[in-house]
Amino acid sequence: MRTDDDSLLQSLYEGMFEAPLWRGFLNKLLAKTGADTVKLLFQPSDEERIIELSAGNAAVLDETMLPEGGRRIGDSIAFRAMRPNRVYAEDELLDLSDTKQRNVFSNAEKFKQLRAIRVTEPGGLDLWLLCSGGRNIGSATSALLTALAPHLQIALRSHAALERERFRSTITGQAFDRLKMGWLSLDAGCHIIDATDNLDQLFQWGSVLRRGRYDRLVPASPSIDRALTSLVKSYAVNRDARPQAFNLSKDPWVEMLVTPHQSLTFAGSRMPVAIVYISGDRRSQADRCDQLVDLFGLLPSEARLAWMLAHTTSISEAADALGLTVETARNYSKKIYAKTGARGHAELVRIILTSVLAIS
Repeated sequence: MRTDDDSLLQSLYEGMFEAPLWRGFLNKLLAKTGADTVKLLFQPSDEERIIELSAGNAAVLDETMLPEGGRRIGDSIAFRAMRPNRVYAEDELLDLSDTKQRNVFSNAEKFKQLRAIRVTEPGGLDLWLLCSGGRNIGSATSALLTALAPHLQIALRSHAALERERFRSTITGQAFDRLKMGWLSLDAGCHIIDATDNLDQLFQWGSVLRRGRYDRLVPASPSIDRALTSLVKSYAVNRDARPQAFNLSKDPWVEMLVTPHQSLTFAGSRMPVAIVYISGDRRSQADRCDQLVDLFGLLPSEARLAWMLAHTTSISEAADALGLTVETARNYSKKIYAKTGARGHAELVRIILTSVLAIS
């Protein structure tokens, strides 16, 4: 049997993106072998759970090969003892010295023949492909499974890599979300190519950024829009240009850093020229001051000054922003330091910005 007949290999590689996985491949393999049942099982080597996919009469193997509920590899078939890339027949796998197993096998009218193969992935993932049926499940099916083995290994390795990247992406997304950060990539026309999953949330921070027509990134400020457009165009011709920061809003605080995209490789139809990192606060200054009152027992006036001190370089600047005299601000600051335990301006900034406010 040829593995490329009826687009069998194409369906194997495309199956990594189907839901459920490999549905088309299993159906094609079922038709090609004339089997009653085709099953694909895969399981990390250190876990009990398995993922089971099937086509055809899915009950056949459950009833005969795994008679006790059939979700633990090794109950009836020596799955773990199978050598990778070698095709096994039913008499090699069933424990025929076990009377109960022998009776199940001999009394199963639907079950005539079995061919199974195991492939492994360097990361510890195992895959088993099984075909069962009548007399036609014989040498031709064995030859087909042998020919499929290297392709199954590639598909398994690719699937494992995709799952690892999905996991990393999820964790990274959660970290960005907790840190109130995100990123997006832009082409030379400021059109969004890719972004973190929390992009829509970032756009809600003070409404200072939005997605325009044709997915163009549009700052609310016309002057920042012009500056961003010019900057991104310059990155298209000079990838060593200097990154530039923009303050988009002071209440709530939102800022972005625009950097040239250095890598020349990208898996997509459009090449990004710039990466935009967005950092901000989804809550207003008033909300944060209320939280400081709850956290440190500050008076509202002290909380306002503490929040301002966390975002300015001097007490005189903070006093001026709040309409206080420097002397009044100094008196407030002594109480703030006492209640927060800070021993100076720098430590106060650290305490406030790394408190639970950073993740709320």
